[in-house]
Amino acid sequence: MEREKELSKLVNVLRRTARMAMHGEWTGSSEDAAAFCADKYNRVLTRLKELEPAVASIFEPIKPDSSLTVVAMACRQLAAYFDDEAPGGREGWGGRDWKGVWADPRSGVWVDKKAFKEFWAKSAKDIEDFGEFIRERIEEWVHQHKPKDDPKDPGPTEKKA
Repeated sequence: MEREKELSKLVNVLRRTARMAMHGEWTGSSEDAAAFCADKYNRVLTRLKELEPAVASIFEPIKPDSSLTVVAMACRQLAAYFDDEAPGGREGWGGRDWKGVWADPRSGVWVDKKAFKEFWAKSAKDIEDFGEFIRERIEEWVHQHKPKDDPKDPGPTEKKA
C-alpha cells in the first residue's frame, strides 16, 4: 500500500479510536472497551514506527489497563503528529472529488463545493473538538441544572417505577 494512503488510514483509525474512547468514558463503558482501545492504539503505533522511525523517540505504547481518557489523549496526540502529512480522508470525503457546484432546483439552493471543501478541511477538527467539549460537559451541566429537591426524582437509593 502506498505510504501516504496507509498513513491516512492509520490516522483515521486513531481519530475514531479517540472518539470512541471519549464516548466510552462519557457513557461509562467497561474495562474491556478501554483494553480494546489501548490495544488498537498500540498496534497503530507499532505500524507507524515502521513507516516513520522518528515516531519511536516521541511516542510510547500505553498500558493495557489505561483509562479511556488516556487512550483518547494518546490517540489524538499521535494523530496530530501526522496532521500535515495525512489529513485523514477529509479531502474529498472518501476519495470523491468536489468539483463544480451543488444545486437543488427545488429549493434554489446553490453551494460552491470547492469553498465548502476548503471550509471543512480547515474547520472539521474545530467542530469535532467543540462536539467533544459539549459531550464532556453535558453531565456536569445536567447536575448543575437539576432541581435538588425534585419530588419526581426518587434519588440514587430508590428505584424508578
